Parts: sequence; structure tokens; C-alpha cells
Amino acid sequence: MEPGVNFNPTELIELAAILGGIGVTGIAGYLAVRRARAARRRQIEQSGEGPANALPRREAEAPEPAIEPAPEPARPLARPTPKIPSADVKLQAGAALPQPAPAPVPAPTPAPRPVPEPAPERVGQVIPFPAPASVAVPVEKPSAPAPSPVRKKRDAAALAPGLAKTRSGWISRLGEVFAGRKELDPAAVDEIEKILLTADIGVRTSQKLLEELRQSLTRKELREPEAVWRFLRQRTAEILTLDTQDIDFGSARPFVLLIIGVNGSGKTTTIGKLAAKLTADGKKVLLAAGDTFRAAAIEQLEIWGNRVGATLVRGKEGADPSSVIFEGARRAAAEGFDVVIADTAGRLHTKTDLMQELQKVRRVLGKAVAGAPHETWLVIDSTSGQNAIAQAQIFTQAMQVTGIVLTKLDGTAKGGVVLGIADQLRIPVRFIGIGEKVDDLRQFDPEEFVEALYQTN
Repeated sequence: MEPGVNFNPTELIELAAILGGIGVTGIAGYLAVRRARAARRRQIEQSGEGPANALPRREAEAPEPAIEPAPEPARPLARPTPKIPSADVKLQAGAALPQPAPAPVPAPTPAPRPVPEPAPERVGQVIPFPAPASVAVPVEKPSAPAPSPVRKKRDAAALAPGLAKTRSGWISRLGEVFAGRKELDPAAVDEIEKILLTADIGVRTSQKLLEELRQSLTRKELREPEAVWRFLRQRTAEILTLDTQDIDFGSARPFVLLIIGVNGSGKTTTIGKLAAKLTADGKKVLLAAGDTFRAAAIEQLEIWGNRVGATLVRGKEGADPSSVIFEGARRAAAEGFDVVIADTAGRLHTKTDLMQELQKVRRVLGKAVAGAPHETWLVIDSTSGQNAIAQAQIFTQAMQVTGIVLTKLDGTAKGGVVLGIADQLRIPVRFIGIGEKVDDLRQFDPEEFVEALYQTN
């Protein structure tokens, strides 16, 4: 104590009272906290959650349950620090010392809500299709009867005479190899290869057939004539059957059909026969005589038009073919015609300028009628043999050929060219010509064709 400093006894008593109040308050708070922690520990141990000091672990594998989290237990509120009276506050003589406020009793902690076990993980959600209120009993609608095998056989029989020469060519030669044999020796297999290569099927298609023959049949089957014959017949039908839709002449009005081909292939005759079939079906047909370089072509088309009741649009000899065909398409659109068949001049497939003229015709038709021409058919003379495949390849490069018409099948033994075209170009054969009559222009049916082609009796 420094000299010269005097303390009042009353002030000393006040200071001692303050310090004692602080100590009592701290001790009471400490005891209250300990009691609250002990009560919480007993609740946790009684509920089976494990030791009080153990923290809950979250399963990494189980998905988080979509439930509302349980409320946390109430925590004891911290007691506010008592206000210490200032030193200048004087206690009255005989007054009691200020006592600290009693510690608050913690509120009872509610029992924790049971946590449901997480649902097993679902791979995908399956939504059941709602069952209809009432199931309607299907009513069978009358449908056209399916063609019977007898009818198909009659159709093949009617086609057979027109394919007589084709059948007498490579098919009959194959039949001679198989006839009278119980098994095929290596020499017979070589003979089959020779016949296929000389049948105007094309080298590529012939080699393909032979390779498939060796891979598809076992060594034992290769010695059986019936197995080899059956394979060739089945494979021929598969090659000729392309995944194409039938022509719908009612899909556009007017429906514009462009006919192209080399000189002498039979374009004009094909147009006349096709017009006869369409007019017989009730179609209003217009013929556009675009072959202005050959005078006889216009007269020939005019004769066909008068015979079948079709309208002809013609120009002067030597006129621009595109202008004639354009005029015909515009007139057909204005007067409500159903079908326009446009003829073009025969041209060699090796002449670049003539092929460019065909492309011009195509562009002009598109300006006259939207989307025209809707079909472009290439007419091929079957008697030209493998040269027909070369023609088809060049024409399809210059024009978007959508169909093939094979003419003069009745006069050639080279009808195997149809296999080469279908296999190499993948263009469907739409019609075949097997004679001079209108009915001899027949819609191509692969099954009927193969039946007539492989007919042995």
C-alpha cells in the first residue's frame, strides 16, 4: 500500500461484497451446466443411441431419406452476466448482500424422432399403363382375300411363254447339269460357274452367287443337285425383291413420269401401253412428246393417244424438248389431268451433251410442277445383254432413276440381265415387256417372275 492513500472502511466492505457475488454466481452456473449435461447423457443412453460422446455416422452407401430432420435438443440458455454495481454505490448499513439469481432449469428435452431406415435404391421407375375403362371388342373388317397359290401359279403360267427364250438359255442349261445326277462332282460345279458367267447376269453378280453357294451349303449339300438348284432359285428371288413401295399415281396431281433411255429401247411403245393401263383405271392422262428429233416418234405417240383416249401435247419438229415438256406439264396442272407421261429423245449414254440435255428437262419440269418429275424410269432393251448394265450405270449417274422397265424379254435368252441390274444398282424393276400386246407390259412381280423362270415342265 502506497503511503498517503487512505481507504474508507465502508468502501472496502462494498468491494468485498461485489467480489463475493461474482464468485457465487460462477459456481452456481458451473453446477447448472453439469446437471444439464448429465441429464442429456442419461436420455441418450436410455434411447439406445450409443454413448453420449459418440457422433452419429452417415452411411455412405444408403441414399439420403427424404424426411424432415428431427429437431435438435434444446440447449441451455447462457445466463447473462450480472451487472456489477459501480464503486460509488453505497450499501445501507445492515442491508443484505445482493444474491445471484437462481440458475434457470433447462427445459425437458423431447425424445428424438425415430429415423426411418433408408429405402433400397431403385434402378428405375416403372409407371403402370392405365387400364382402359372399357375394352372394345374388335370388329373384323372385310378385307380382300389373299391371292391363293392357284392364282399365283396361273399368273406364272401366263408369264412363262414370254420368258421361254430366257428360260431356254441359262436356266435350261443349269437344269441339264442337274438332270440325272445324284451328286455333283467338281467338274459339274465348274460347269455351273461357266453358265452363270455367260448368262449376261454380269461377272460381279455371278461371282457373288458362286461365293454364296460355297459358303451357304455344306460339302455334302454341294454334291446334291436338288440343294444347289433350290439355293439358286431362292437367292434369285431375294436379289430381285427390293425394299421399295408400289407406285401411287394418286400421290400428286398431276403425277409427272419422265421416261428416258437409248435409241430403240422401246420408250414410245412403253409409254403407249402404260397410258392404256392408266386410262383403263380411270386416270386422265396427258402425253408430252419430247422426242422432237425423230418425226416418227411424235406420230407414233399420237396414234397411241388416239387409241387409248389420252391427250397429246406436241411441238414442231426439232423444237426444244424442254419447252414441249414444260408446256405439257403446265397444261396438265391447269386442266386437272391426273398423270403426265413425258417422252424424251433416245440418246447414247456415252454422249455427255445429250445427258446434260436430260438434266435440263428435269430442271424445267420442276419449275412447271412442284416436285416433278415424281418418277424417272429408264427403259432398257433386254437383248442388249451386259451392255444394259453399263447403260443403267451411266444413266443413274446423270439422272435420279427411280425405276427400270425391261422390254423385249420375249425375244432374248439374255434375260439374266435383270439380276445384274437389281443386284448392282439396287433399282427396282417396275415393268417388263414380254410381247406386242398392251397386256404384255406386265407389272414386275419377283415371286411370279422366279416361278415362271425356274419352271421345269
